[in-house]
Amino acid sequence: MKQRNLQLMQEMGLTYWQIRKPAFYPDMEIPSIDLPEACKLLFVCDDELDDHDKWLFGKILSSMKLTAEQALCLPPSAIEQVREHHLTWCWVAGCESPHPAGCQLLTSVSLKQMHTHPASKKALWQQICSYDA
Repeated sequence: MKQRNLQLMQEMGLTYWQIRKPAFYPDMEIPSIDLPEACKLLFVCDDELDDHDKWLFGKILSSMKLTAEQALCLPPSAIEQVREHHLTWCWVAGCESPHPAGCQLLTSVSLKQMHTHPASKKALWQQICSYDA
């Protein structure tokens, strides 16, 4: 996991541990991540977001009537550890990943690619609107 993501999780009071060879510990419980109740959108991506990506992410959140405080970014490797959640949305961007049950799934290219591909923004918007129908 990238250092920046670990730091953000630590600031939010979330802990994350990853065992590289879980087969060596068959009786060990997998640590879980309980998301804050205010978290309504889980953004799953491998990329570290730069300022331009954060700006676009904020615009997309606002179009969904969500705030930055209602969103959390996790890498795909941490998704299987998400247990307790109140998510409405799970947005997987630019990677393959499972998603938590009980939420609406959005998939797209990475935010970095969206800057130069308007069709990908349109495709994402169509997915968002399809859940409102």
